[in-house]
Parts: sequence; C-alpha cells; structure tokens
Amino acid sequence: MPRLIYFLSFTLSLLLGLDTAFGSLGPESDGKGSHPALLVQEKDFPRLRNRLEKDPHLGALYERLRQEAREILGSLPCRYELKGSEGLLSVSRTVLRRVYLLALMHWLEGGSRWRARLWEELAQAASFPDWHPDHFLDVAEMTHAFAVAYDWLYPVWTSKQRQILRQALVEKGLKPGLAAFQEGPQFQWWTSSASNWNVVCNSGLGLGALALRDKEPALAKEVLSLVQRSLAEGLAAYGPDGGYPEGPLYWSYATYYLTLFWAALESTGEGDGGLGSRSELAATGFFPLYLLTPSGKLYNFADAPEFLPWRVPLVWLARKFQRPVLAWPGLKSREPHPLELLWQPEKVLSPENADLPRDRLFRGVEVVTFRSAWQDPKAIFLGFKAGTTRLPHVHLDLGSFVLEALGYRWALDLGPDSYELPGYFGKSRWDYYRVRAEGHNTLVLGPGPQPDQAVGVKAPIIKFHSSEDRALAVADLTAAYAPRGRRVWRGVAFLQRRQVLVQDEISLDQPREVLWFMHTSARAELRNQGKTAMLHQGEARLQMDLLAPPEAKFSLQPARPLPLSPHPLGQSANSGVKKLVIALPLQKEVVLAVALTPLGPGDPPLPPPEIVPLKAW
Repeated sequence: MPRLIYFLSFTLSLLLGLDTAFGSLGPESDGKGSHPALLVQEKDFPRLRNRLEKDPHLGALYERLRQEAREILGSLPCRYELKGSEGLLSVSRTVLRRVYLLALMHWLEGGSRWRARLWEELAQAASFPDWHPDHFLDVAEMTHAFAVAYDWLYPVWTSKQRQILRQALVEKGLKPGLAAFQEGPQFQWWTSSASNWNVVCNSGLGLGALALRDKEPALAKEVLSLVQRSLAEGLAAYGPDGGYPEGPLYWSYATYYLTLFWAALESTGEGDGGLGSRSELAATGFFPLYLLTPSGKLYNFADAPEFLPWRVPLVWLARKFQRPVLAWPGLKSREPHPLELLWQPEKVLSPENADLPRDRLFRGVEVVTFRSAWQDPKAIFLGFKAGTTRLPHVHLDLGSFVLEALGYRWALDLGPDSYELPGYFGKSRWDYYRVRAEGHNTLVLGPGPQPDQAVGVKAPIIKFHSSEDRALAVADLTAAYAPRGRRVWRGVAFLQRRQVLVQDEISLDQPREVLWFMHTSARAELRNQGKTAMLHQGEARLQMDLLAPPEAKFSLQPARPLPLSPHPLGQSANSGVKKLVIALPLQKEVVLAVALTPLGPGDPPLPPPEIVPLKAW
C-alpha cells in the first residue's frame, strides 16, 4: 500500500505540471553556461568508463556502487521525518547519496530507469514543506543534493522538471540561507563559527548558488558573496598547518564540503575564492594521513569513530596539489563515493614511496603522531594531543594518547557517546564519562563532580623532536587543570622506535589526589606487586613498568565514572574495556613515569629508560 500511495502521488505530480515524465529529452541551451558543470563535465563520464575497464581497483569500487544503486531502484522515496536532535539530516543525506549514485549510473549505464527513480526521489523531496532550517545542516545537505541532481542531469530533465528543481533550490535552500545570514549569529551561530557547521552550511549553499548561476544570477551572486564572507570564519579552524581541532570525523565532514565547493567554483569558471592561496588548506590532506594507524584505523580523538567516513576530499586534494600520496588512504575505502571514481588520480603513492617523515606535529590542534614504519601492519604508532576544550565536538582529553603495536590497539580512545543523550551538546556534556578526562588516557587531579579539565582553554605542545633513536613531545597542560595545577606537564618519548615513555611532572596548589588512566580492551595481569602490568592480545604483549614515584602501583578498574563523578543514565557501559589506574593520594609535587614496551613472541623485555626532567628532554 505505501508503494502504491507514492506511485499515485508521483503520477499526480506529473499530470499537474509535466509535459511527459521523461519525454522531450535532450540538451537545452541555457544561453549562459553548459551542464553538467558542477564538479564534473559530461566528458568525464566516458573517461571514467574507459578507466573502469583498465583499473581493477576502480572496477571493484564501481561494482559496489552499482549494487547499491540497484537496491535503491526497489526502495521507497524518503519521507519528511524529523528524528531527534538530527532533525531531517538523515533524510537529506539519504537523498544526497541517492542523487550521486543514480546520476552516476545514468551516465555510465544509460537507460531511463536510473533517472526515473531519481526523479521520484526528487519530486518527493521538492514537495516537503521545508528542508528544516531550524537545523541548518539539513538544508545545506539537501541543497547540495538538488544542486547536483539539477546540474548533472540537466540535459535529460524536461523544462518543467528543471523548473521544479530550481524552485525547490530557491525557496527551500537559498532563500532560507539568506534569512540565516540576515538573522546573524544570535540565531544562526554557525554563520560566524570556526566549526564544521560553518564550512558545511556555507559550502552547501554555495553549491546551490553555483548550480543556478545562469538562471538566477542575482540571487546566486548574493548568496556566493555572503557564503564566502562567512566561510572565512570556518576556515580559521584549519590554521596554521591543516590540522582540525574537532577531530578526524569532523575534518572529514567539513573538508568534504569545502573541497566540493572549491571544486565547483573552479569547474563553473568562478575562480577559487582565494582558497588555493591558503597554505593551511594546501597542507590539510596530511592531517588524516598522519592520523591513520598501522591497523587502518584512526587516532580517533574528539567525537570520532575509528574509521574515516568521507575520503573524497583526500582524492581531490591529491589531484589539486599533485600529491598522489594523499589519495593513498582512499585505496581502503569502506563505502566508496562516486566522486572517488571520477577524481581518482592516475597514480597513487604510498607514504614510504613519497618519502614522508614518520612523525609530525600539527600546530593549533596540537596533535602529534609517531610511528616506527608507514606500511608495516605490526608497526608501533603513538598519537598524543594537547589542544583545546573550546569547540563543539572536543572532549576533555588534553594530554591523552593512543598506542598501537604488533597489529593491536593497546591504549584506546572510547570515541563519542550517543548524540541523543540529554544535553550531550549542551550543559550536560561534561557529565558523560566518554567526554570527561577520566574517560581518556590522561590525568585527573582532585576528582569530583565538576568538569575534570577546564572548559574553554588551550594547552600547547611546547617541545617536539623527531629522530631515529628518540622522538618526543612535551605538552604544557597547566591551563587544563587551573587553578588546582600550578604546573602540569606531560611528555611522551618514542625510544629507539621500540619503547614509549609517558612522564608527568605535576605541581598542585595544595595536596590533592592524583589519578593516571589508560583504557584498554586487552587482557591484563598485574605483576611485581603492582609495579608491572602485562597486557595480552593474541600472541602479542605490552609490558607496562611503573618507574616513578617509588610508592605507586597499578590497579585495574572498570571503564566507568569515579564515585564522585556524575552518573547520568543512558550513557555507554563501555563493555569489554578496562583501565589501568595509578592512584596517588594527597600529592602536591610528583613525577609520574610509565614505560610501555610492545613484545612479540619470544621478545625479551627492554631495560627501563632513564628518568630526566622534562625541561632536559
């Protein structure tokens, strides 16, 4: 019955305004431009068809996309459904995904079924009462969808179909965008924010304006002017060298939209809006590349999962800046995007063949990564961060680290909790375990119900060094623990590319409890009266030696809130995860040092490293 209702609704929409559903097909000159011109040109599709015949990797990705598109043929169009805090966003994203897949299939496989099914989707979304401007990401993503659908299939839509698409773009996309800029940051905070919302919303509107640059020139010009002015605020997050403080997930999301808008500016002959001259954008593709670990996961700080969802920006940046190494992560794409096929460079280099350094510090975000090798799946990887607690998706994780070795993750980041938890992006955010310092591999100084690191502060990495025998970073975390902490430094050292030292120097305003945490899913046993912890995964081991202070020892605890911490209902139980804990009561001045040594089958333990003051590192 639902399918029949949708069919009747679709048929009625045709009878009310369309000449024929798919009659009168063929190019129509618009007098001012040609289509498709947004991101691609018509000649790109036969080029891709030829590449698919010769490139097994691209051919395999294409088969996955074709299977997904076939499944869409038998599905119902999306309905107007608002879901919790995300509003219409999942609907907008589903429509967008279907647009790209079905439009690609139309150009590569021909026939009428792909555009027929796509029109059914678009007619339904065009009839929505709005695209939910109260949660403006929803508008931005649907505007993106309609811009691509209008432009890519412009030659085969009827004149009235084009009219319906244009009207939806104007009334439900661009005009709400103008209203958002007129309301200003008091109501639409993203218009002046250095966040992923700014980049996504502006870029989505920009794509819509570029699609209508010929038919709605005055409106398009006005929107593009406002978009580019506002986008300058969002681009500040990438400074100074391409890192992104909201973590790899939101780097991926923001940069996906940014590169699409950038590419569309160029493909439609509008220049690049000054984006090409920004050194931080030229370098930003290296950020996820360095966060990629030997296991293929990510150093997933902030609200990030362990895998990178949007790899399109890496492919485009590789082409734009002629750096084929940036496309290397895309070779392992979990859910390919049609643009990955269309933009894939002819040549992709591995980091080793590109002779990339193994260690890198990203300023601004204050994240550093070290590794023993680029392409050995059993290599050692150490990620360490300071940074900020000021932006929407950040955690209280200053000083936290992750460690991989021998094919396993030993020190892990739990990632985000459910976005549907009450107040997760509001006043209750700092109550949730996974967001608090106690839920990360860092320090808690004087536990209690309050946020266990200061909110809205920055903590810098004050020393970074990279050499074969000793690579290191030192972070000044004092701001994260003020006013309790008078001086709080944490250093991490990668010794001989075989052993990791984590060393803390803590000076407090008065004696307080000092807690050191490391989360792991490994099997753990304590030895040497708690001075040593041995972790096991498969045949691999991680030996943890507590070097200072002499009275300290390890304990094992569940990954759950401390007794004095908030205990909000509904948060993750963190099943399968435990944490190594060092608890020091009533400390005012303390040096705390732990050596972590990965051991394969038969490997002997390494001697403990010498403890020297961090100033002497």
